[in-house]
Amino acid sequence: MTEPHDEFDSPWKEILEAYFQDFMQFFFPQIHDDIDWSRGYDFLDQELQQVVRDAELGKRLTDKLIKVWKLSGEETWVLAHIEIQSQEDRNFSDRMFVYYYRLRDRYNQKVASLAILGDERETWRPQAFHDSLWGCRVLFEFPMIKLLDYAPHWAELEATRNPFAIAVMAHLKTKETRNDAEARKEWKFRLTRRLYEQGYERQDILNLFRFLDWMMELPEGLKQVFRAELKQFEQERKMRYVTSIEQIGREEERQAIALNMLKDNLSLEQIARLTGLTIAQLQQLQIEQEQMDSAH
Repeated sequence: MTEPHDEFDSPWKEILEAYFQDFMQFFFPQIHDDIDWSRGYDFLDQELQQVVRDAELGKRLTDKLIKVWKLSGEETWVLAHIEIQSQEDRNFSDRMFVYYYRLRDRYNQKVASLAILGDERETWRPQAFHDSLWGCRVLFEFPMIKLLDYAPHWAELEATRNPFAIAVMAHLKTKETRNDAEARKEWKFRLTRRLYEQGYERQDILNLFRFLDWMMELPEGLKQVFRAELKQFEQERKMRYVTSIEQIGREEERQAIALNMLKDNLSLEQIARLTGLTIAQLQQLQIEQEQMDSAH
């Protein structure tokens, strides 16, 4: 059975946008507790894009810059780097430092740089950038979370209702079942079933199912089997929600409409507003369409 194509970057970006407070609570609880959530938060996509362009570091779909306020009333920016690729990146610490000093230099704003690593190399744990020459020294340290470290704590993940427990479980099982599509189908069904068992609200179920469906890609045959099993499960439980199958169909229809709008050169912001898709989804559609065009 052929190995399904794994998609990691865009699902992580989308769930981070939808559940940023939960993201901070799950991965960085001490920082979460020092933020005044009553004041809300703002995503600073344009500011980050400008820094990325200036630094010539390439397109970083899973980097997000967020403005928050500390309990003390001080405005602070959070730069979340999610490095999902399977292999280590020797330039990761350099990029962390470059983003940090460029943001400080351009906007004169304090920035907390946080790293989430989704690779499979146990020994790769970058937590600092350092350089020195003739007595001149630079040291930049940053908090780092390794998703691989959650694998031995599966029972704790299952007992946690935070959406990112589901995200981490899906990420780990997607990696684990890279060469076993049948096992991936079984895990995808088990994790999807947990969405109902955990008592999530309707929209949260749809959001988190989209994350699972997007990340845990299956070959077409098993995809149909999975959908049939899920539909039966929903019918047996007499779910009051829009079924996942209906949701998938509506999503595909919206994506088709969005692709036509992209061909008409509408801006991503306009298309997002008209279709309800996120910027991350539209960027991914662009990439997929470009790949299809180049293949022909």
